[in-house]
Amino acid sequence: MTDTDLPEEARELPILDSALENAADRNDVPLRELTDALVVLDADLRGRHSTYETNYEYVTVDGVRAYLADAEAWAALVADFDLDSTVEDAVRAAHTESAQLLRDRAVENPQFAEETVGIVVGVDTAEEIG
Repeated sequence: MTDTDLPEEARELPILDSALENAADRNDVPLRELTDALVVLDADLRGRHSTYETNYEYVTVDGVRAYLADAEAWAALVADFDLDSTVEDAVRAAHTESAQLLRDRAVENPQFAEETVGIVVGVDTAEEIG
């Protein structure tokens, strides 16, 4: 798969292309369906920076913030969305893989435990980043 195969909306997401493609492939979810779910979730995430910033470690790389959250934070995030369980698994995988990759690129290197769930949000959408 190449960048030209990605839906146009994918370029606007804070999710790394490789994580998006891997999550779609590993979870057997069409790339378009995964991208659509990520776009809807991303719109909701824009107002949640302060909640995650206060409660979780994070890294910021290239205008994207990756919060190292937990299963409870993830469950609260997706609770308001009617996602098929396979699509939800793919969305979670895309966020978590992106967070891992961003953490690896960051100067700071917080611990990424096996149970860590990544939540990735563009920094330019934050009301106040400290």
